[in-house]
Amino acid sequence: MKPREKTPDFNINLVNDTQWTLSEQSPEHFTMLLVYRGKHCPLCKKQLESLQKQLHKFTERGVNVIAVSTDTEAVAKATYDEWDISDIPVGYGLSIEEARNWGLYISEGIKEEPDHFAEPGLFLITPEQALYWVSLQSMPFARPGFSDILAGIDYILKEEYPARGEA
Repeated sequence: MKPREKTPDFNINLVNDTQWTLSEQSPEHFTMLLVYRGKHCPLCKKQLESLQKQLHKFTERGVNVIAVSTDTEAVAKATYDEWDISDIPVGYGLSIEEARNWGLYISEGIKEEPDHFAEPGLFLITPEQALYWVSLQSMPFARPGFSDILAGIDYILKEEYPARGEA
């Protein structure tokens, strides 16, 4: 999947017992799909709690946000209850096959991790469901910070900057 190409539709169950569908989103500018490793990951907790604190800044810029993982329903609901992420829509049950379709790296669990799970990824998707920006990680470390992402969105909107990486 390359920038400017239409993404596959994406359906996911949310911890509030509803479903979220990408094609039903109508953001002013973007949908930000954030894939996190799961409850087992302390860096994910830190990342999502940071997102919670800055969520209003994304909303102010016309960006809808969702965070998803390959965790089971029970694990995802425990994550939602235990982490300070009450305003973030949290999805669960991302299949390994669908994660691969989105280009995500898949890891085999070690220690207390699930058998298999998706490594972090961030997708910025236009209202027309075209991929605009993607950041994929093969490790849990060195993810882009939300302040940098917000600054990038500000530049994109101000300069009408096109998606890059399509060639």
